[in-house]
Amino acid sequence: MPKHIGIVAVSAEGAALCYRTICAEGAALLGPHAHPEITMHTTPLSEYMVHISSGDWKEVGNLMLRSARKLSEAGVKLLICPDNTVHQAFDCYDMEKESGLPWLHIGQAVANEALSRRFRKVAILGTRFLMEGPVYPSRLGPAGIERLIPGKLDRDRINQIIFDELVYGRIEDSSREYFCSVIEGLKLAGCEGVVLGCTEIPLLISDEVSPLPCLDSTRLLARAALKAAIKE
Repeated sequence: MPKHIGIVAVSAEGAALCYRTICAEGAALLGPHAHPEITMHTTPLSEYMVHISSGDWKEVGNLMLRSARKLSEAGVKLLICPDNTVHQAFDCYDMEKESGLPWLHIGQAVANEALSRRFRKVAILGTRFLMEGPVYPSRLGPAGIERLIPGKLDRDRINQIIFDELVYGRIEDSSREYFCSVIEGLKLAGCEGVVLGCTEIPLLISDEVSPLPCLDSTRLLARAALKAAIKE
């Protein structure tokens, strides 16, 4: 039997996309209508934002571990968190040791895909905290992959779109056009791919519209969880 997957959810739209991806793509590996057992726990995003905004990543980690403990009680055997920003808490805790369960790191799933596609310079889009933080440098750097982020004004605008629109499931054509213009600028700066480093960005941007090939962190994490769940 596949391992029982636990989803430590933070924002609803990104977690829902990750959940749906596991369910939809599980059939290709396990047969019609099949997927691993999945349990999700969500602490309100507002509780996370108090600590994210103040830079208290240890308390962010405590919220993640609170979810992890509840998921462990539900019988999960493998943990994922479909939220890029909060992965900065991994710098404060040994999540596997604290939870007693294996975790998959979303940044590592993206780095593995970038390596497989032989990208050597990628753009990072996400919340301001994510773009300016260590989550992706800590995973891309050791793989020899350079990362580039937009300028400050673009970072602020992208952050606003994420928190005012995408986390609520609002998809605006004007925001899609704006993201594409930012990606075009990063392409001109030599990037070979773009990391959709907020789990809601794939609701807005895809390979069909992006000037650069997309590294969809949400779906990459879901696929990594599927593979890990069925691995003997």
